Amino acid sequence: MARPMGDSHRSFLQTMMANGIIDEPGARTLQRHCCETHNAHYAHDRLDEFIDVINSQLQPMFMQIRKGMSEEDGLQYYALVNMTETDITRMSSDYADNELELFRKTMDLIVGSENGMASSTDILNSADSLQSKKLKKSESEHLLSRLVLDKWLNEKRGDYTLSTRCIIEMDPYIRAMYQDQFKVCHICHNIAFQCQMCENPTCGIKIHNPCVARYFKGRAEPRCPACDDFWPHEIPEVRRPQSHHRR
Repeated sequence: MARPMGDSHRSFLQTMMANGIIDEPGARTLQRHCCETHNAHYAHDRLDEFIDVINSQLQPMFMQIRKGMSEEDGLQYYALVNMTETDITRMSSDYADNELELFRKTMDLIVGSENGMASSTDILNSADSLQSKKLKKSESEHLLSRLVLDKWLNEKRGDYTLSTRCIIEMDPYIRAMYQDQFKVCHICHNIAFQCQMCENPTCGIKIHNPCVARYFKGRAEPRCPACDDFWPHEIPEVRRPQSHHRR
């Protein structure tokens, strides 16, 4: 029998519903706050068990708090995801059909790129080929801003990437729709967009930048973990955890 939720669990869930996604340090801080506020037992090393209690109650509603890694900083994040739909139609209550079509085209550009990014110019140009109602340039720009605000996309200097929330929630959709285009990280086995690739043409594995930093840390000569060829890319430094809350 599933363990019933207490007030501490309900407070945690309410914050997750408001934020959509929260990083692991933030989740641990939130768990402690909720437990102390409601005089519940707090175990600092039992966050996943605490969330499992919530998930057991969310299951009939086809919701789940799911864990995943940020490609940017390597931190673990917790996202509240909708499991009733396996594709972009889950966003239909917040976005119009033509807006969802442009988001699909944006995903096509990002997944099909070599660096996991799409420029604002390419995205706005793709809006010209919408099959549904056309969007003005200003409307497309506003939509991109909303997608960033709603944590489906990240934007940096005019380039857009899939956010941590998007990758966690859209994982089944990405795997089904882009079977021949996406790869998984050789180290953590999650979908990899922001990554480095082995240059051996018979290998070509991908490794997330944060996974690269951790895997090659302290190694005198970096070599591909799959084919043992020299790893020619710059090895990033392991980033210290900082609480950002949004991705």
